[in-house]
Amino acid sequence: MKVCGVEIKGDDAVICVMSFENQLFDLPHVRVPKVALQRGSDSENIRKFQFAFAKLMSDYGVDTVVIKERMTKGKFAGGSQGFKMEAAIQLIEGLTVEMARPADIKEKLKKTQIEIDYRDTGLKQFQQGAFETAFTFFDVK
Repeated sequence: MKVCGVEIKGDDAVICVMSFENQLFDLPHVRVPKVALQRGSDSENIRKFQFAFAKLMSDYGVDTVVIKERMTKGKFAGGSQGFKMEAAIQLIEGLTVEMARPADIKEKLKKTQIEIDYRDTGLKQFQQGAFETAFTFFDVK
C-alpha cells in the first residue's frame, strides 16, 4: 500500500510518498516535493492544482492520501487558500483521503519504537511534516 502524506503550508501542498510492505518502509523518489496553487481565487487554477495532484498520485500508484489537519481558528489557523487545496484533494475521484490531527501524529510518533533519523531519509527538511503524517498512518508499533 502506498500512502502520500500531505502538509499544507501557504500556497503549497508538501508531499511525501511512502509504502510499507514486508516490515520495510520505502520512500520512492518523487519528481516534485510539493504542488503549488497559484491564485486560489480563480476556479481554473484550482482545477489545474487538482489535476496536477491527481496525476501525481496516479503516476506513483498512491492508494491513500493523509492530510495533516490545520486549525480553523486562532493564532495557527490555516489560510483560505489552504482549505481550498484541501477540498480539491478530497474531491479527487477514486482517491481515498483521510485527515490526521497533529496531536494524534505527535502521540503516535512518541509511542513508536522505530528510530528514524530524518536526515537519512533523503527528503528535504520542509517535507518532515508530510513524512511524519505518512509514517504515522501505518501505525507501526
